[in-house]
Amino acid sequence: MRYGQRGGYTPAEQERRERLRLQAADWFEDGHGTRQIARELRVHERTVARWRKSWREGGTEALRSKGPVSREKLTPAQWAWLETELNRGPLA
Repeated sequence: MRYGQRGGYTPAEQERRERLRLQAADWFEDGHGTRQIARELRVHERTVARWRKSWREGGTEALRSKGPVSREKLTPAQWAWLETELNRGPLA
């Protein structure tokens, strides 16, 4: 599953993507090209180009995860209610 139950990347996926960015930073320092890095990491060249720009402007730290993008909009009680309602299935 790409996204967690509550949207966005799961913590494991955030960590995996950060590892990709940090690997790219090592290769930037070694002089590898954008196309080669994209192919090795199996991401789009534009993604690597954005990472490279961030790396040039802020170094490796600029590629580290900043944490969740936003806080949850529903409370745990609201999630529980929603899950119950969805499990009931469609109305006849």
